[in-house]
Amino acid sequence: MKFEYSFHYIKSKKYRPDIDDYSVEYCIINSNVIKDRLWDDVLNAITIIPPSNRMLKVVYKIKGKHIKILTAYWL
Repeated sequence: MKFEYSFHYIKSKKYRPDIDDYSVEYCIINSNVIKDRLWDDVLNAITIIPPSNRMLKVVYKIKGKHIKILTAYWL
């Protein structure tokens, strides 16, 4: 998967060093597609990441062949 990152995600990445690209990709692949309540073109993915057994939420957009990650955080 090719990822693009929003400015917000790049800025908040230094406060969440334990969220890596593998976790984000795993979350997007293994979650159901959930539409966002406020934005029509934004999707959410929520799943449990196996090594840590923590729940991760990823907010993203699909832009052609790329996926733009808007934010990702632990629930």
